[in-house]
Amino acid sequence: MEQESHALLDAINRAIVQFRGNYSRWAAVHGISYNELLVLYTLREQGYCTQKQICDRYLLPRQTINHVIGVLHAGGLLTRRPGPGREKAYVLTDAGLDYARPFWDSLEVGEAAALRRLGSDKLRTLAALLQEYDRALQESLEHREGKQP
Repeated sequence: MEQESHALLDAINRAIVQFRGNYSRWAAVHGISYNELLVLYTLREQGYCTQKQICDRYLLPRQTINHVIGVLHAGGLLTRRPGPGREKAYVLTDAGLDYARPFWDSLEVGEAAALRRLGSDKLRTLAALLQEYDRALQESLEHREGKQP
């Protein structure tokens, strides 16, 4: 692969790591772990979550999310409800909503400011291109699995 291609891929990978790092730093400043932020983020977006959804969505080990959900559940912040199939889904209790709301509000202010700065069209294009590249990379790597380079 040519040097320019390597540089482009390196820039993309660094940008993604830095992007996720911003959320990780924000979580630390607000006294929660990055993994807890991901659970709360999913709950904000979907209203419920299953461990499998979060693990699949963020490519995290099941035991990591199991621990976070266990702590939130034990603290009375999450409750179980029937989920899709045999999965246990979790929703925030009233106490959980009170707990999560300040995080969501603060995060939303920061995300909205970044969105205004970049613009909806650019962000939409960025998301579409990253998703398209992800699919192409996934297909290419799956095609090469088990083959020697």
